[in-house]
Amino acid sequence: MDVDLSLARIEEAGRRIDPVFLHTPQYSDDQLNAAIGKTVVVKVETANPLRSFKGRGADFLIGRMEAGPAVVCSSTGNFGQAIAYACRRRNIPAEIFVPEHANPVKVARMRRFGAIVTGVGADSADAEAAARAHAAAAPGRVYVDDGREPAIAEGAGTIGVELAAAGPFDAVVVPVGDGALITGIARWFKHAAPDTRIIGVCASGAPAMALSWRARRPVATERSDTIAEGIEVRMPVAESVARLVALVDDMVVVDDDDLVEAMRLAVQTVGVLLEPSGAAGLAALQVHDVPGTRVATVLTGSNVRAEHLRLLAV
Repeated sequence: MDVDLSLARIEEAGRRIDPVFLHTPQYSDDQLNAAIGKTVVVKVETANPLRSFKGRGADFLIGRMEAGPAVVCSSTGNFGQAIAYACRRRNIPAEIFVPEHANPVKVARMRRFGAIVTGVGADSADAEAAARAHAAAAPGRVYVDDGREPAIAEGAGTIGVELAAAGPFDAVVVPVGDGALITGIARWFKHAAPDTRIIGVCASGAPAMALSWRARRPVATERSDTIAEGIEVRMPVAESVARLVALVDDMVVVDDDDLVEAMRLAVQTVGVLLEPSGAAGLAALQVHDVPGTRVATVLTGSNVRAEHLRLLAV
């Protein structure tokens, strides 16, 4: 398979990543199965110091770097937390650029982990441009791109290793932001369980990755508008799109209302509070005809804004 993600490095990641992020719960819930109409295995990636899956890839990447230069990145929140956490663990300075209206919960946690956080622009693309410019302006800084770095996807691929052990599955449904999570999982499944369909989920208000998968090339959008900040992308990374095209079997989109309903479903059934992007897989299972009778999805994050909590109370 002509992709730059290594099965050997995914296995290596499983040995090197901070154990606090590994071997997360994965199980089936009768109430959820009844609501979806098929057997659903959920993998819960929220019970760790970051409340998201991002620690796996960031820890693997930063652990492979030589100590010294400050790490600079852009983030809507969860990746920034992961970089800050991994850098603090190794005494590496971290500087993170976020959209001006980034989730305050995530921003506060990045700063708690020791990062310098700068808010700039309206969305992820604006924050990325500022971070790149900042990294290029002085020596001693290295820019890290979540979607571009193979090690980040390979670290996320450890989720695929763990999930495949609970198979077989007809399909695995995965939220898609920059693409590192789904491509890491897909790389392992194409090796270990090639008959399993890998299906990605984007927000309808931020469909750039779905559009790119269909076009087989990066397709940027002029704007993005979704409550699912964790999967808000409007300028896809070419390397990530190439992996997506090679490894992913289908892409679907869900509306913000679908995400809120899926958040409610997660609380009512498996008892897990999710941020909107974290519930995207469940939303897709509710509104799309995903093939098969036994499927899996990843519950990817639980850094919830206060206004999202109020939506759940309606």
